[in-house]
Amino acid sequence: MFLEKRKWGRDVTIIEGIDEKSINLKELSGRLKSKLACGGTDKDGCIELHGDHRERAAEILVESGFPSDNIDVE
Repeated sequence: MFLEKRKWGRDVTIIEGIDEKSINLKELSGRLKSKLACGGTDKDGCIELHGDHRERAAEILVESGFPSDNIDVE
């Protein structure tokens, strides 16, 4: 999980490395967007969230059952 600066200085949180075969990315991205009250998308095997949501997204992923040692926040 890392932060990327886009056009006009906008922040985008990128979450990658999730196995698409074991979990539905569309459902996970919808849950993240709903809990974080932000926009975003799921494409090319990663989830993009509008804004800097690295810490809170990591907490939500742990709540969803992902092991905390596998979540790397940059």
